[in-house]
Amino acid sequence: MQISELAAQAGVPLPTVKFYLRTGVLMPGESTSATRAVYGDPHLRRIALIKALSHLGVPMARIKSITEVIDQQDLPLLDALAVATASLPPAVETTPEPDHPRARAVLDSLGYSVPDDYPAVAQLELGLAAAEAAGLPLDEPRLHAYAPHIMSIAVYDIDHLPVETPSEAIEYAVLGTALYEPILAALRRISHAELATRRLT
Repeated sequence: MQISELAAQAGVPLPTVKFYLRTGVLMPGESTSATRAVYGDPHLRRIALIKALSHLGVPMARIKSITEVIDQQDLPLLDALAVATASLPPAVETTPEPDHPRARAVLDSLGYSVPDDYPAVAQLELGLAAAEAAGLPLDEPRLHAYAPHIMSIAVYDIDHLPVETPSEAIEYAVLGTALYEPILAALRRISHAELATRRLT
C-alpha cells in the first residue's frame, strides 16, 4: 500500500506517519522508485504500537528506544525484553540503594533468580521503599498471598508469547505490559469494591 493508504488504514493523519518515518520510530517502506515506497502489515502493527504507547503517555524518545530494540535482531530475547519494558512507565533512572536490598529480600523469599540489574528490580525496589515509607511495608503474608497469582498471570503471558521472531515477541511483551497492567490494577480495585459490598453491607 502507498503511504496515504497506510495513514488511512492506521487511522492517523498523513503528516503524523511522515513524522514517525522521520524520527525513525516507523521503519521505512520498500522503495519502488526514488520518491515512492510501499508499506505492509508490519507498518500497521508498528503504528498501532506507537499509538498505544503514546496514549499511555510514553514520551516519543522512549518509544524510539523500544522500536530500536524491536528492530535490533541480534539482541538476546531476554535482554531485549528487559530494555524494551524498562522504557515503559514507571521508568526508573536511579534508585536510592544500587544493590536493591528490599527487592532482593523479596526475590530471595520467592526463590527467584532474576539478576539485580534487570530493570524491573529497580522498579520493585522503589515501590517497596515507598510502601515502607508510608507505613505499609509488604510483609511476608501479603507477599506470599500475592505471588502465586502474579506468577499465574506471568505463566499465561509467557505461554502465549509469539516466538517466531524476536521482534514479534518484544512487540507482544511491550503491548501486553503497557496495556494490561492498568486493566489488572482496575480489576483489583473493582474486586475490592465487590468484596466490600458483599462483606461490609
